[in-house]
Amino acid sequence: MTEFKILIVEDEPIIAENIAVYLNNADFKVSDIAYDDEDAKVALRKNTPDAVILDINLDSDMDGIQIADFINKHCPMPFLFLTSYADRETLERAKKVEPWGYIVKPFNEKTLQASLEMAISNFANRSNQHHPQLNLEKINKSLLTPLSEREFDVLQLIYEGKTNQQIADAIFVSVNTIKKHINNSYLKIDAASRATAITRLRKLMH
Repeated sequence: MTEFKILIVEDEPIIAENIAVYLNNADFKVSDIAYDDEDAKVALRKNTPDAVILDINLDSDMDGIQIADFINKHCPMPFLFLTSYADRETLERAKKVEPWGYIVKPFNEKTLQASLEMAISNFANRSNQHHPQLNLEKINKSLLTPLSEREFDVLQLIYEGKTNQQIADAIFVSVNTIKKHINNSYLKIDAASRATAITRLRKLMH
């Protein structure tokens, strides 16, 4: 999958489907919709997403803030709150889990997509500070089929949290061409998604 995989945690099916409509495009794909904390935990474990959109007020044992705390402790990744609640008490609770975005309903497509782009990019930048910079020569020493310079450029931008469209704009090619480069490079590094590609690249650098 070349797009960012997004998990939606929302207990209102109609709202969840509306979010999904906004996100199934060239840059994002909804990997799962979870209606409660148990569904969310299964989705996080079995189909690792690149980011999570969390409603705060859920009809389940854990609310969105508690699920965010679980994510921070067990499977760190960027998450945003998408909620009707903006009261002081809720905001103070939300701050403690350090969300990468906070959107108050009602929302629109551009706000949601821009917030996700920013969250994923900022998370990648912070995470990459704790890992060595990617090096084409070092990575290729461990691969049966070496990456081309263009494939490496694309992977570098994926590593930095860029969307397909942002990568296409950066190297002046079409999104379809970017997807071909991504699929080819995934085969070479034995990855199936952006999340697994980043994990694999970090291993290859050690």
